[in-house]
Amino acid sequence: MRLTTKSEYSILALIYIARHKKVGFVKIGAISSKYDIPHKYLEHLLLVLKQNRFLKARRGAAGGYILALPPRKIRIADIIRLMDGALAPTESVSTYFFSHTPLEKEKKIMFVFKEIRDYISKKMEKLKLSDLV
Repeated sequence: MRLTTKSEYSILALIYIARHKKVGFVKIGAISSKYDIPHKYLEHLLLVLKQNRFLKARRGAAGGYILALPPRKIRIADIIRLMDGALAPTESVSTYFFSHTPLEKEKKIMFVFKEIRDYISKKMEKLKLSDLV
């Protein structure tokens, strides 16, 4: 597993929105300036999160983004999978993004990669947005 800026920025944005839920809808500019995320890039990421029902959006002067789910129901593993794909170190041991790779010919390395996948998956599945707020 390797996080790209897509996952990193998405997680940061969700943390920011969760921390400011009492304010109501959060503006993209506030998140962008807090974490130095390019506005247009963040706009794209928030749209993906909205399309996948992690966020709700409102247009206009009082608009912005709010969480569509309680923070305790948003698993960080789901955000990473949405933005970056598999949590596994290779797709040949991935549960959700399986595809064959040449590594399958070596059973000992596959065993190690499955152990790594299981460890990462277990940690990330348990980690909720509420744990980070």
